[in-house]
Amino acid sequence: MKKILLLALLITFSISSFAQRNDKDWFLSIGVNAINSLGTKSPINSPEDWSFNTPISAAVEFNWTDQFAIEQSITFNGFTDDSSIDYRYTNEDYNYLSLDTHVKYYFGELLFGRARNDWFNLYANAGVGFFHIDETNISANIGGGVLFWLNRNRTFGLRAQTIAKFAFNHSDSGYDNNHYQYHLQAVFKL
Repeated sequence: MKKILLLALLITFSISSFAQRNDKDWFLSIGVNAINSLGTKSPINSPEDWSFNTPISAAVEFNWTDQFAIEQSITFNGFTDDSSIDYRYTNEDYNYLSLDTHVKYYFGELLFGRARNDWFNLYANAGVGFFHIDETNISANIGGGVLFWLNRNRTFGLRAQTIAKFAFNHSDSGYDNNHYQYHLQAVFKL
């Protein structure tokens, strides 16, 4: 009997917590990206040499709680025939395609409290990705960013984010190797 009562209470609390959630937990982001594939371990080395050729990025994010979200993104970019990838100059143009799935943890409220944190969010993200330059590779991704809300309703904002991508077969992958990716995007609440 205690188990049934405990299960009924758990279901009641779960239903009431879902009923109190705002049903507008979806976000769309569109913007630009840059790729640092220079072969250095520094995420900020030589920004003038980062790839910025057709730099389109888009993502859809679902926040299932105030702190946690899942995001699916697609990124396009490219390398020209005189680009450097891991200290090797390319002899032809290459297109870059990336599909990434990340879990995000928003932690700004823990540092600053809700009252001071109503116009920006800090977050960390981790996940996996698929990317293609010359061949195809899969990566383990880790990164973070900041989202600045431009209105009180938190329906429109700007986001800056950095992601480190660690290729699974980096020693045998040629151009499809470890790299950093930077995003600057407009965010819209759906």
